[in-house]
Amino acid sequence: MGWWEKLKDGLRKTAQLLRTDIRDLFKREGELVDDQFLERLFEMLVRTDMGVQAARGIVQEVEKKYRSRVVQLGEVLAEIKAQLKDLLRQPEVPLNLAAEGPTVIMVCGVNGCGKTTSIAKLAHMFRKEGKKVILGAADTFRAAATEQLTAWAQRVGAEIVTGSPGSDPGAVAHRAVARTLETGAEICIVDTAGRLQTQQHLMRELAKIHRVLGKQLPGAPHEVLLVLDATTGQNGISQAKHFTEAVHCTGIFLAKLDGTAKGGVVVAIRQQVGLPVKFVGVGEKPDDIAAFDSERFVEALFEGVESPAMV
Repeated sequence: MGWWEKLKDGLRKTAQLLRTDIRDLFKREGELVDDQFLERLFEMLVRTDMGVQAARGIVQEVEKKYRSRVVQLGEVLAEIKAQLKDLLRQPEVPLNLAAEGPTVIMVCGVNGCGKTTSIAKLAHMFRKEGKKVILGAADTFRAAATEQLTAWAQRVGAEIVTGSPGSDPGAVAHRAVARTLETGAEICIVDTAGRLQTQQHLMRELAKIHRVLGKQLPGAPHEVLLVLDATTGQNGISQAKHFTEAVHCTGIFLAKLDGTAKGGVVVAIRQQVGLPVKFVGVGEKPDDIAAFDSERFVEALFEGVESPAMV
């Protein structure tokens, strides 16, 4: 399955929700754009979890163009897509790779967000590009985390540096980078303990790991990816804000996109937090990763919504 097919498959639940709502919105060939229509359009957009701010902005643009007119589905759809693409516009470079020497990527997120699987997908992606990858298992608080990451490392062909349970996460991260330099590996991905954004002592630990990496290798970490579970919807906004305050996250890896009807949360993250979504996870296999493309994302979001007859 190619990138486009995976993305469409991942957004199927959200697209189904939109198709159902648009069918209710356009019960006739043409609809009058009045207060009732605009209110229903607003509610439809909010249900995708794109956030009130984004939904209100889109509705205002639709009102500005079509108020008191009888419109066709295609007209409104084109305007919604144009507004979403504008909101999601971001730099095209998916990752900031080091100009010289290895690239260090630090990965963080709450427990259960899909962090370990997302790291495995990143490692697999780099391995397919012919790069040597070192994983740093700096989640020493949970023994199962190291076991899971070790299993994934073996599966995708990456080397892993681990520590004993309860050992200093910063020391593990340091050893992982040292091993990367020693072996000439191009990529070092450092896992960190899953933590809630409200656990201040753990958030400070995260900041410490960030500092350790920076002292060891100037410019590191070159990327700090926050893994968010797409199924959590708007709660992801709170997580993104708190993690970014602690370690200056550079981008989002949106996991479990295939398990939610709230794919619109990507819009809220981009608008309210300002972080680019760099990758999306659309399944459990190592290949189920896609670099985020706003144009294709919006098209996939409205897949099959083309005419009243199709909805």
